[in-house]
Amino acid sequence: MRTFAIAASVAALALSLVGPASADPIIIKFSHVVATDTPKGKGAEKFKELAEKYTGGKVKVEVYPNSTLYKDKEELEALQLGSVQMLAPSNSKFGPLGIREFEVFDLPYILPDLKTLRKVTEGPLGSLPQVMAFSEVYQALQTGVVDGQENTWSNIYTQKMHEVQKYITETNHGYIGYVVIVNKKFWDDLPADIRDQLSKAMKEATDFNNAQSQKENDGALAEIKKSGKSEIIKLTGEQDEAMRKAMEPVYKDAASRVGQPLIDEFLKEAKSTTN
Repeated sequence: MRTFAIAASVAALALSLVGPASADPIIIKFSHVVATDTPKGKGAEKFKELAEKYTGGKVKVEVYPNSTLYKDKEELEALQLGSVQMLAPSNSKFGPLGIREFEVFDLPYILPDLKTLRKVTEGPLGSLPQVMAFSEVYQALQTGVVDGQENTWSNIYTQKMHEVQKYITETNHGYIGYVVIVNKKFWDDLPADIRDQLSKAMKEATDFNNAQSQKENDGALAEIKKSGKSEIIKLTGEQDEAMRKAMEPVYKDAASRVGQPLIDEFLKEAKSTTN
């Protein structure tokens, strides 16, 4: 039986904030591990624009793309040591922090569509993998180191992965998300008006980022189809159901960490949205 290796890439955002001295502006060092022209990179730039606007210059944001400030694995350690006050890692990064509940977002088919995703994240709720750098996936596909990858349409297109894989199966099985977390002491020490202004900036930057992601994913899918270099396969109803059944043991395994009630709540929300 052949073993398939899947390359999964995860990009995370990190924010490093330095407190003010007298009348000096509050400096926010915003570090993220992807390029400036990605949806996440554009979201970071939008936060910078809004944070500086709403605080009237009391806050200055310095954006560091492509891991120029902190590497992916260094971010959580920096947060724990207090040298970084705010991060926006992917949901899968919360396990090491002891917050297992976020693993529910990684369950396959737990969120069937964007409408359900938005309802869950903006409402009252909350194989043999090969770990490699995102920039290495193209070559790994090209040389046969991995047989497949799991990414958004925009990532597939901008990294030209569709040029070195003959088939892409559209399963809509998963969600890759990022959650902003902040050092509590630093946040509590900020003036109340600054906290409110930064929260407003982050909310609007998030809305902008979500819209940008949808726009770029739709555009990337169209370009991939236009190129004709990779055949896009859509599952039949029977195939989709078979994959969902095959993933049921993953739910049982996750329940031991995130709790069955949380999974049930997600499924309830999904059902009420799709009905």
